[in-house]
Amino acid sequence: MFRLFALAIGITIAVSAGASHADSLRIATEGAYPPFNFVESGELKGFDVDIAKALCAKMSADCTFQAVPWKEIIEGLEGNQYDLIVASMAYTKERAARIDFSSPYYRSHSVLIGNETFQDSAPDALAGVRIAAEAGTIQAEYLKSAYTKSVIVLADDQPAAQRLLIDKKADLLIGDAIELLTFMETPQGAVFSYVGDPISSDFLQSSAHITAHKGNKALIERVNAALKEIKLDGTYDRINDAYFPFSIY
Repeated sequence: MFRLFALAIGITIAVSAGASHADSLRIATEGAYPPFNFVESGELKGFDVDIAKALCAKMSADCTFQAVPWKEIIEGLEGNQYDLIVASMAYTKERAARIDFSSPYYRSHSVLIGNETFQDSAPDALAGVRIAAEAGTIQAEYLKSAYTKSVIVLADDQPAAQRLLIDKKADLLIGDAIELLTFMETPQGAVFSYVGDPISSDFLQSSAHITAHKGNKALIERVNAALKEIKLDGTYDRINDAYFPFSIY
């Protein structure tokens, strides 16, 4: 899903790369976007977190992690509260004016889900329909511009958006296809299915990136080099296979 700011919610974990003179990096993720990032028993977990830990090891960096609400995550980076965001963030021109982006580290598409009443995902077919989304995401912004005849219902995070659908306060939910697949594999999400085809739009980028402070090209280059390493040595595939039955790269 891809996703827009930094009060941490008090969850911080450290990762040691084992280097004798490792530098330190502070990493932010959301903690509310399973299976990519979530909190379990007070600990940050998920695909994003495991990828970040692997990158820290390759960069010989001691990393600390914190969970930050999505709407505050870019603002926190700009405020120097952390060095990197690893939180399934999609590229947009607006974001690129504020922060720098790594190479993609996974790819996906945006979709709508709902009950079998809905078959067509075209905007004209969904006039008057309530569509939920997480505020501050590219999906939410896309709804505002493309689904002008629908009723847009925004939530603070993805679990809250899912709850709107479960509680019938929304008819449909838009999000990342992979994240929503995980939701639909739960007892509460199993009653829903994809509506129509994946949404095709230049605005809805299908790749996720790691981000750093604007102008920190050196750190982005280190991240990109580490991404190549974990792809080549099999680390990326092992992490991928722990969460998904198919490659998301």
